[in-house]
Amino acid sequence: MKEVSLGNNLVYLDNAATTPMAEEVITEMMDKMQNTFGNASSTHTFGREAHTILENARHTIARSINARDDEIVFTSGGTESDNTAILETAEARKDLGMHIITTAIEHKAVIQPLEWLETKGYEVTYLPVDENGVISLADFKAALRDDTILVSIMTGNNEVGSHMPIREIGEILADHQAWFHTDAVQAYGLLDIDVKRDHIDMMSTSAHKINGPKQLGFLFRRDGLIFPSFLKGGDQEEKRRAGTENIPAIAGFAKAVSIITPMEKKHRQEKYAAFKQRVLNGLAENGVDVAVNGSLTADNLQHVLNIWIKGVSTYIMQTNLDLGGIAISGGSACTAGSLDPSHVLTAMYGEDSPRISESIRLSFGRYTTNEDIDKFIANVTKTVKRLKK
Repeated sequence: MKEVSLGNNLVYLDNAATTPMAEEVITEMMDKMQNTFGNASSTHTFGREAHTILENARHTIARSINARDDEIVFTSGGTESDNTAILETAEARKDLGMHIITTAIEHKAVIQPLEWLETKGYEVTYLPVDENGVISLADFKAALRDDTILVSIMTGNNEVGSHMPIREIGEILADHQAWFHTDAVQAYGLLDIDVKRDHIDMMSTSAHKINGPKQLGFLFRRDGLIFPSFLKGGDQEEKRRAGTENIPAIAGFAKAVSIITPMEKKHRQEKYAAFKQRVLNGLAENGVDVAVNGSLTADNLQHVLNIWIKGVSTYIMQTNLDLGGIAISGGSACTAGSLDPSHVLTAMYGEDSPRISESIRLSFGRYTTNEDIDKFIANVTKTVKRLKK
């Protein structure tokens, strides 16, 4: 594995926000930028060459989730994929009903379009979660109605790493009219996802979460689902997503996917689980009073660890770690500039819990090392001891 150098002894533990591009991905993209500039929609030699790269990438990605090649639609990332699945499904199926089910801890790319739909007369049920960040299947079954047209439930949560019962939900919906969409932006590349086995109709992903390029993702859209293109313009992506395809980035995305074999997924989950224990054991040994937000179950996203450092505000801890050259997060990077409390932790523990204002998220990646973890432990310990004085 080629190493990525951060320089200046910096430690990056915010991989749930974004990951550094893999060297293999950069090499692949550079080759395509230098040698393949044709428009994949053009019929001449340059266009046909670009089109071949596009379809080869589509095949690689489709195979990773047991989908058909023509079920993969390239997008600008998770946000566009989520918005497309939700808004276009609502528009296309409103004659069948106007009820949608989701959870209280979805990413804002799901929650905000749903809130907008509510202003248009749609009814949305936001399922609660327990202290592990997981919904109850009994609650889900109770919420499901004859007029439910869409269920959008994330595969794994970006703040606490909880893994939703996707397979069971898919089985329940197999004979229901509702289409099943899952935001798999954090889970893709780590968990075993099979869209056929799990009865998934639509799935959103983002390349930059798996050491690929930013501003690129895909929407898996099961064959037979009919709704209009979210973006209007050209006939790219079989008229399902207008806009000239970014061939170098798509080739880079496929390279990132090809690196993550089933064995590599297993290896990463085990490696990240060991990092979690190293963090928790190290802090405990140094007298830092911490608790895990969520759970440590084996089927969770192991790269995400959200911890409550009792008595130390999120802002103070985040600032001190940043000054020490260590990058972590106070929650989702998409709301980093917001002073609002985490809607995920609020849903799990209630708005009065001290966890809301005293928790941090660290997230591991391909290039995280034990030395990085040890530097984190040392800096947290130093900060806590200084504050106690």
